[in-house]
Amino acid sequence: MSRKHRYGFYIPLLAGAVFYLLPVYVMLVTGFKGFEEVSLKTMWDLPTTLHVDNFVEAFNKLSPYLMNSLNMVLPTAVIAAVLGSLNGYVLAKWKFKGADIIFPLILFGIFIPYQSVLIPLVELMRSINLYGGLPGLMLAHVIYGIPITTLTFRNYYATIPKDILEAAKMDGAGILGIYWYIMRPLSVTTFVVVLIWQFTQAWNDFLFAVVLTNPANWPITVALNNIAGSQVIAWNLQMAGSLLAALPTLIIYIFLGQYFVRGMMAGALK
Repeated sequence: MSRKHRYGFYIPLLAGAVFYLLPVYVMLVTGFKGFEEVSLKTMWDLPTTLHVDNFVEAFNKLSPYLMNSLNMVLPTAVIAAVLGSLNGYVLAKWKFKGADIIFPLILFGIFIPYQSVLIPLVELMRSINLYGGLPGLMLAHVIYGIPITTLTFRNYYATIPKDILEAAKMDGAGILGIYWYIMRPLSVTTFVVVLIWQFTQAWNDFLFAVVLTNPANWPITVALNNIAGSQVIAWNLQMAGSLLAALPTLIIYIFLGQYFVRGMMAGALK
């Protein structure tokens, strides 16, 4: 590729990156400002003095809810990934009667909006005594995550040659043995893709969290919303809290983003 064409390729990418990073810039500079400096006219200006106390105060207010989010998100991502892996393995490599009907029905769950199931979901959680706590919220996210994780793993496992499975069968491996010793090690990149996806979806959720949990079990997204005052909003404190709440997902994409892209390129989201 010529230098001219390279510049033509990189300039739109750079412009897109700057566009999407602008909100992060506003969050960062506002989080370091004093309350008297915060206004729409000066939102792009750098702070005259760095107010680190905004982040300290935001962390003190959000830290209990941070643990709620971690206790909810980590098991949710792992359980949804494991169930999706098993579903995808069976649907891709162990055809059974009705599989072509079950798979589209599972995928139908991707298109069901959260709002349409809130009332029956709350009633279900009340009936099984899971309303108000983190286990009920975890169950909701696992169920909603199964369709996309099943699709991801099923599409990846479909690319693995059947000869490998036939060789494992000849060596005496059964359905679970083939999964554990053959399919599972081959799908590490797919697990990374699914875990990152599920972690992000569950971490950023607000609607299920505010409806299904009580104040003691609020995740950080709900607690962040309640930092705002009823009369005057301390935007510097709100922005500092927003940046702290976004850090876990940012860190994951910074350090594991290459594996996410590698998993997609390997056919995980084809």
